[in-house]
Amino acid sequence: MEPLDFVTRSTEELLFFLHRKKTEISCIEQPHRFLTQLRDHDLVPEKLFENVKKKRSREQKEKIVYEVLDWVEKNKPQYIHQFWRCVFEDHILKFYPPLCMLRTKLLDGTFKFDEKHPDVETPEEEEESKGKAEKGKEKNYKRKRSSEDNDDPDPSSASTPSRKKPGKKPSFSSLVKKGDKQEIWKWPIYKTQLPVTCGDKEGTLFRDKLSRGEKCILSQERWFTPNDFEKFAGKEKFKNWKLSICCRNTPLKKLIEEEHLQCPPMEIKKTTCVQKDMKKLFPVSSSESSSEDSEKSAGSVEESDAEDFQEQGGREEGTEFRGRVEEEEDRADLSVFQAPFLPITCVSLTGTLYKYRFATGIFGKCIRTEERWFTPEEFVKQEPTLTDGHWKKDILCHGKTLNFLIKKKILCIHLPLCECQNCTIKKEDLMAQNNDDVCFICDSEGDLVCCDECPRAFHSHCHLPAVPEESPGEWICTFCVLRTSQQWLDSRNMSEQEAFDAPVSQYRLHCHYLLLCVYREDIQKVFVKDPRQTVPRYSEFISQPMWLDRIKQKLESGEYQTIGAFVSDFHLLFSNCRTFNRDNVFGQMGARLKKIFEEEFKKIFCIG
Repeated sequence: MEPLDFVTRSTEELLFFLHRKKTEISCIEQPHRFLTQLRDHDLVPEKLFENVKKKRSREQKEKIVYEVLDWVEKNKPQYIHQFWRCVFEDHILKFYPPLCMLRTKLLDGTFKFDEKHPDVETPEEEEESKGKAEKGKEKNYKRKRSSEDNDDPDPSSASTPSRKKPGKKPSFSSLVKKGDKQEIWKWPIYKTQLPVTCGDKEGTLFRDKLSRGEKCILSQERWFTPNDFEKFAGKEKFKNWKLSICCRNTPLKKLIEEEHLQCPPMEIKKTTCVQKDMKKLFPVSSSESSSEDSEKSAGSVEESDAEDFQEQGGREEGTEFRGRVEEEEDRADLSVFQAPFLPITCVSLTGTLYKYRFATGIFGKCIRTEERWFTPEEFVKQEPTLTDGHWKKDILCHGKTLNFLIKKKILCIHLPLCECQNCTIKKEDLMAQNNDDVCFICDSEGDLVCCDECPRAFHSHCHLPAVPEESPGEWICTFCVLRTSQQWLDSRNMSEQEAFDAPVSQYRLHCHYLLLCVYREDIQKVFVKDPRQTVPRYSEFISQPMWLDRIKQKLESGEYQTIGAFVSDFHLLFSNCRTFNRDNVFGQMGARLKKIFEEEFKKIFCIG
């Protein structure tokens, strides 16, 4: 049986596994996410799920979780395969480490399905047994089932395996045949992590974290470096975690030598002083030293030093052990990373990372593109040239990896049990992460209407046309409507004069789009209101003032008949700005807006 195919186990086996592990599962911390997963897969009745919310103490939560699992066992036996599939999904395993251990026991054959269990008989069965005794068919007080009675037990009979004693002990097949080498590190299910032991301590080793020199072993809801895990298990006298930590009784050293595991790469300078310093920091025994001197060349000694360095890594709490920090990283100008949002790239992809939204690789949609918001892992997967990309090393910001930003405390990874909005699994909060947190036009917070096609969000009064309060559930903004319409409408080129002569009634969408673009680019809102109310002596120089709110009012009231009249008022606004401000900062703002307006006008009207 393939390791991934635990679902090929029989219904009776999986129900028996659930029956034995209900109490263990009910003890998980913060079970809300676990129960939500079951509810989303229709494995928990809504009424029972609602009862969970009312529970406050840990004892009450454990009791209700047990009741849920018991209900699944008794009422949903036909869905037991689906139950274990959703329990063993990656996002659930990352949040609940005890479930990782359960999956390991189910897959590696350590759980004994042929374990004897006591006979338990119901009152009905007892009466039936007595009835049969009176008829002379059986004179036993316990009911027995032979294989002849029912070769294929139905789901309801499998849902309570402890209540019936089978005719003979079941002999379920194990994942590993007796006598075979149990090289579970080659199984696909253990591509990212491995079960490890050291002394009497058990843990889960994460391969990618080991290769980066990070804390990589999770045990009893704590993270350890290999050396610290060795100490935690009381084996610090070994001083060699590669031999003291094992995977199925195989030392990790063997897995490393056979390249099933990777240690962090080391860059050791080939100079005599470095070798001497390494020997001073990490001395070896005299016998080892003499044998190395006699048998190995200088290059081999350097490799040994590098290996010793890796073995000694992790001696201090909270540090990464990848050798000396490169000098250029120390000299890096961190001021470029102080902005609240940062430009990032991943090969051919570009986006903007918003720090306040960052949580982890899989939680917190913090990277925005023109199309949507992504978590770091989702963003990396959009790059077609990366087949095995990792967000920490493949996403760059100003030439530095996100791993560098995390090391420098520019980005902070949230704890595994974090319950903040960025780490939430609530459906409404996840939906909210799909759109911006501020209005796309005025860049301020408030009650926002979210577009269902793009990441933009708007105040209802900022959008054109204004969004009615009782708008339908699904809504698409003007930017998306225009983009979609241009994809299926005839996009033939127009001359500028043809565009000017076109009626506004046919191109109102285009006018809304142009107004929204200028409103958005007027960051300081210099051109929004009547300048005569705020700028001294404005009327002495400008006889015919114009402003954006005035253009908006004329468009909505139907005063413009042609696109030319609409564009003429924009030209008047920009001309007034140039006349009054000349080349000062406000004059430069006006020139920038004029350039943006003309570029967008030619683009949407397809003017060559």
